[in-house]
Amino acid sequence: MTKTVEFLFDLGSPYSYLAWHQLPKVAAAQGARIVYTPVLLGGIFQATGNASPAEVPAKARYLDIDLARWAQAWGLQIASNPAFPIHTLALMRGAVAMQMQGDEPFQRYMQAMYHAMFGEPRNMGDPAEVAAVLTAAGFDAAEAMAQIGQQAVKDRLKDNTSQAIARGVFGVPSFFVGDELFWGQDRLDQVAQALARA
Repeated sequence: MTKTVEFLFDLGSPYSYLAWHQLPKVAAAQGARIVYTPVLLGGIFQATGNASPAEVPAKARYLDIDLARWAQAWGLQIASNPAFPIHTLALMRGAVAMQMQGDEPFQRYMQAMYHAMFGEPRNMGDPAEVAAVLTAAGFDAAEAMAQIGQQAVKDRLKDNTSQAIARGVFGVPSFFVGDELFWGQDRLDQVAQALARA
């Protein structure tokens, strides 16, 4: 039986961006498969009473420093998006829609969106910018935008988010190894240890 680690993420989370880059290395080292679960962080915050660290002035000032330290430690590039806060509902529905089409379009979508959020930041709250990024990544932007509005896509994102809340998730990135919950990209060592035991 293949080991699995479930990765719950929102494209608006810079810490999820860091985890998205690093988790494949952790999984490969442990011979594990990653299960990607798109969730809506705003819905999780609302249900749990949690809030974005960007809403706490002292934390907000520290975020860029912390993110830069993690990126440097892992050899990654990360940039602050000046358009923040960005409402990610459409982006996360897009992730679900692409995931329903298969791994290749999903991974291509993830690469394009995360790069546009935190690699070379663009205002991904602007539908025209989203369409431009989709087109540059080889998608039919009009078709992709239409898929975002499909009821099955909306329902799956809602279900993913509700199930995450029911399982104790209060923020992202979150990871499950079996029934064990781990929160934060700084817990990836613990994720690796749990996979080693699995």
